[in-house]
Amino acid sequence: MAAIRDGKHFRACNLCEAICGLEITVENGAITDLRGDPDDPFSRGHICPKGNALIDLHADPDRLKTPLRRTGEHWEPIAWDAAYDLVAGRLKDVIARYGDDAVAIYLGNPNVHNSGTMLSSGGFLRALRTRNRFSATSVDQLPHHRAALEMFGHPLLITIPDVDRTDYFLIMGANPLVSNGSIMTAPDMRGRLKAIQARGGRVVVLDPCRTETAAVADEHAFIRPGADALFLLAAIDAIFEAGSADLGRLAAFTDGMDDLRAAARRFPAERVAQHTGIAAETIRRIAGEFASARHAVAYGRIGLSTQPFGGLCQWLVNTLNAITGNLDEPGGMMWTKPAFDLLQQAERGTAYAGRWTSRVRGLAEFDGEFPVATMADEMLTPGAGQVRALVTVAGNPVLSTPNGAKLDGALAQLDFIVCIDPAINETTRHADVILPPAVGLEVDHYDVIFHHFGVRNTARYNEAVFAIDPEQRYDWQIFEALRERFTGNTGKSPTERLELGLRFGPYRTSINELRAHPHGIDFGPLEPCMPERLLTADGRIQLAPPAYLGDLARLEAELAVPAPDLVLIGRRQLRGNNSWMHNAPRLMRGPDRCTLMLSPSDALALGIAHGDMVEVRSRVGTVTVPADVTAALMPGVVSLPHGFGHTRAGTSQSIAADKPGASFNDLADELRLDELTGNAALSGIPVEVRLAVSNGAPHAAASTNGARIAVDA
Repeated sequence: MAAIRDGKHFRACNLCEAICGLEITVENGAITDLRGDPDDPFSRGHICPKGNALIDLHADPDRLKTPLRRTGEHWEPIAWDAAYDLVAGRLKDVIARYGDDAVAIYLGNPNVHNSGTMLSSGGFLRALRTRNRFSATSVDQLPHHRAALEMFGHPLLITIPDVDRTDYFLIMGANPLVSNGSIMTAPDMRGRLKAIQARGGRVVVLDPCRTETAAVADEHAFIRPGADALFLLAAIDAIFEAGSADLGRLAAFTDGMDDLRAAARRFPAERVAQHTGIAAETIRRIAGEFASARHAVAYGRIGLSTQPFGGLCQWLVNTLNAITGNLDEPGGMMWTKPAFDLLQQAERGTAYAGRWTSRVRGLAEFDGEFPVATMADEMLTPGAGQVRALVTVAGNPVLSTPNGAKLDGALAQLDFIVCIDPAINETTRHADVILPPAVGLEVDHYDVIFHHFGVRNTARYNEAVFAIDPEQRYDWQIFEALRERFTGNTGKSPTERLELGLRFGPYRTSINELRAHPHGIDFGPLEPCMPERLLTADGRIQLAPPAYLGDLARLEAELAVPAPDLVLIGRRQLRGNNSWMHNAPRLMRGPDRCTLMLSPSDALALGIAHGDMVEVRSRVGTVTVPADVTAALMPGVVSLPHGFGHTRAGTSQSIAADKPGASFNDLADELRLDELTGNAALSGIPVEVRLAVSNGAPHAAASTNGARIAVDA
């Protein structure tokens, strides 16, 4: 494979949401240096360990580059056109025999990290006409989208913390020092947090774990998993009681202030303190500090979303910012104005939710998708509409969705599976055909989604560093070939779509202009944009949507339920991002990172020492992992990272298999959902932990050297 040219190349890393700028040096067709781009106006030279892993992912000997077809227990190469014909023929056959909904679609997290897929997959996927669409959205950020729709009129009107101008940063269920922001594209979070403190501001973290972010914060308090909505309601109540609630200029176009006041009154700090684990006086103090700060912003991320009350949490984060005058104001929660604006053609009052329900469990769709927690049900339950075939795009749901073992079994009995993916992983091993696209440094790229979530308005076009080999295909070529076989038509290329969006976007820019600025363009800080950008039917902010007020009864009932003795939460790791980076040697060096963190008091009560092998059991399964005893975790809580579990036969990711770990989602219960949104409740899973037993005796393992791992709780 030859480089396009020797010399320096500039592009953004697309392995996480931070989109840090890179300076890549190529000599004699090989990368000789990769470092942060100091001239990138957004990341300013910052880079995390994932950036250098692009070299490993590019050179991965296990990566597929040509199509494969299953023949019994083996794989054989197949030509591209023959593969397209085979896939189209088999899918059409399933549809003809069983109907459109007999085909399911699953889209994985890496889709949003690749503009080729983002801008080109829609034509083919719409041609399938199935309602059985699923994605990683419902194990992650679905509550953000639902709150944005109900309050502001569109699922993508998600608020972004203006961290560079705030004076009080309240962080809940997030570890941005490790994630570099999530639904908050913000490279170099350490520098940004230090800047808040340097200008006299405060950083306050509420989390069941003392994370890396909590360790550098001005204050950290443990909060019980699943109790965040109670804290937020009590804080809102305290602000109303103190007479500090003030919508500012938003009052002219906001409804629901009185309804919110009445709702919060039911959850005073004294009532919720024991359930949250935070003293009433601490709740009131933090609320008072937040309301009185010159600029303040509350930010809640995946730990808030992936719990039984995730929908309430993300609504309440927005309302807390709103009633303190910190919504759509500098230093508070704002909206990005992206150069390529996905909302440019959006219409007010469009329905995006509850238009139909799933066949087996009756779960409502949102933005055309069902909750992924019911995908296996649709495959395993006989009857009209049963899923018989599956299309996956850049996903590994066996490791990334609840009760992965159940889904693993469901995939084995499908009539046909096609996976558009460059790896044989725990999911694609079930495929009948794998169509591998070019990836990473081989593709042109524009961060369609993450420029929507930026803490500044920036744009950057990323040109490929390497040309693809003749036998390879780009993702958009794969989608267009399949689309043509279903519809007889093809659409615009990703470059054409991007060019149109940029030219008619807010800055009237172009791909050529972005190419002329290889380090990226900074269009400035976030700016107030309401009410002009509102997409609600009446053009007003809905502070207290009926669906959220109705869900408070479910939360209130929770106050009478005793907390489980031990619950499981996940955690984010700097050298990983779900399951799709575990085959990069640079990211997998060092001691095994798949350990169960637990507090010293829980370890003592259970007779567990650091490094012991322990069994973790939930309603749906059991895994065995080393124990990591640490005072960073609050009593009653244990933590396991997501994305591991590379133990299933038939995969071909050698580095991942060398440090397989255990799958969090072999413990995650597909029946635990946020009833309001349908998001999977992966945080706060009741579990039992005990010493692993081997030949009738407790089994101890070699020490993990006390490795400390980042947590998104």
